[in-house]
Amino acid sequence: MRKNLLAGAFLVMSAGLAACGNSSQPAATEAATTTAAQETTTAPVTEAPTTQAAPEATVVTGEAEGYGGPVTAEITLEGDKITDLKLTGDQETPGIGGAALETLQAAIIEKGDLDGVDAVAGATWTSNAVFDAVRSALGIESEEAEGNVQKEVAAAGLSHGIGFASNGRLGPGKDDQEVGVYSFNEVIAYVLFDDEGRILDLEVDQLEVATPNYDGEHMPHLTGFPGQSYNADEDHDEKVDTVLEQTDDTFLAEVDSWTTKRERGDTYKLNSGTWTDEMELFEETFRGMTMDEVNQWYAAYCSDLNGKPLHGTSDKDEDIKKYEALSDEEKAALDAISGATMSLNDGHGNIMAAIQKAYDQRRPVEADSVAKIGLGITNTGRLGPGKDDQETGVYSFNTQAAGACYDEDGKIIALFTDVMEIATPNYDGEHMPHLTGFPGQSYNADEDHDEKVDTVLDQTDDTFLAEVDSWATKRERGNTYKLNSGTWADEMNIFEEFFAGKTTDEVTAWYETACSDLNGKPLHGTSDKDEDVKKYEALTDQQKEELDGISGATMSLRDAHGDLLGAIEKAWAAAKDTNITIE
Repeated sequence: MRKNLLAGAFLVMSAGLAACGNSSQPAATEAATTTAAQETTTAPVTEAPTTQAAPEATVVTGEAEGYGGPVTAEITLEGDKITDLKLTGDQETPGIGGAALETLQAAIIEKGDLDGVDAVAGATWTSNAVFDAVRSALGIESEEAEGNVQKEVAAAGLSHGIGFASNGRLGPGKDDQEVGVYSFNEVIAYVLFDDEGRILDLEVDQLEVATPNYDGEHMPHLTGFPGQSYNADEDHDEKVDTVLEQTDDTFLAEVDSWTTKRERGDTYKLNSGTWTDEMELFEETFRGMTMDEVNQWYAAYCSDLNGKPLHGTSDKDEDIKKYEALSDEEKAALDAISGATMSLNDGHGNIMAAIQKAYDQRRPVEADSVAKIGLGITNTGRLGPGKDDQETGVYSFNTQAAGACYDEDGKIIALFTDVMEIATPNYDGEHMPHLTGFPGQSYNADEDHDEKVDTVLDQTDDTFLAEVDSWATKRERGNTYKLNSGTWADEMNIFEEFFAGKTTDEVTAWYETACSDLNGKPLHGTSDKDEDVKKYEALTDQQKEELDGISGATMSLRDAHGDLLGAIEKAWAAAKDTNITIE
């Protein structure tokens, strides 16, 4: 272009000079001839414009895990622009994820890339799978590295607590033989607070256990206690295959196989993601709030019918009115956590109560900073102790939880542990929480705790809900849970203080060296078992002195009463980064 402009200017200037010298025809003719010659010899030749070739089309493919299975993206590219896209996800829910594939396919082709393409409401899981499949095909990382960097939080003081909240659930529905499906839930929250009660960080997990006629493939289940039975859908096709008869061995195996909702990972799917994905959105929302503010947030922005956040998607009049009463700013704030759709308090679990209990039971922590926090949960079944006076066995199961905060070297700054122990109603201890079984089942009961069976309890819907609602942890039982050297809480506090400053590997190594291989109790030189005597005598004087320093800690850290050591080990294995500095 610059060459053509310069050439044009040169021609205009030459024509002007010729006009000034036009005194006679020959001169004009000569000038014209000269000009023509100059044009012929000096004017640059203008190149004909070239047509740029269209970018060559290329086809790339990518895949990501959707709600029901893999989602594949086959992309046609011309340069950097997506000109065609074929999305395949045969296992996505037809009316939800399947419809989302069609919507997203059209939107991405229209835009030519992912910029400005939003997830389809109600199908966040499938939408994210589409975005990840497209990014995979284009060689783009799904998450920016800086998104995982923890921001530093300055806190005035530090305390921590664990809260258990239990509830029973009637349903969902019945099996094809009209036998009810039931479950119980234990929500566990480990929370760090500052001196003003503001949440610095938290980790929430949940154990849900259902009757074996529940058709979900990865749901933990309980047939009942040994001697009880229940319908079972073993191939998860919504039809009863058999009746399971619970034995000692199957009872222990069932309890041992229980996994929490976090541990179930991608197998626990909601429309917007996994249970863990949604829970982490709530956790992020609650950081920086006091408990009063958390409760106010829940009261203002969640349904009074089902405890779910009001995202404007409910067709219930009460929810619609409550949502419409919100300001535009409040609605925008809810939109920011649109992926958090599950209930915070319903039959599936009372998450709100667990966080509140963690606050109510908090204890101070001495630390300059916290680099990680972790929550570990284990489950154990117990045969006994013994039988009742009618020769029916006594049984129990235990859920152990350990919350821990760690320094940058992985050393434990502070531990907070608790246990939920649930026994058959023929257990004679006055303050032991119990479970008769699921509705329709029955069990011997010693109601006045005199070691004699008084009645047979027949479980109903109402008594089932009441029993689970009454469960209390060993810490909550307080002075009613006594051991030889004090309460359960007294002894556990000694262990927790002793383990502070150690890594989890060091705690495990100490246990293997200084605790009985027979019953998991610390070796205080009081056992008359040959194996314990030999192991204690092999200790150094320093190790024996160290054990004397915790002489009040006599209970087991790993036996049928509960795998506390396992919970501590799981807390470290599941620990997540935090970045808290204590002022």
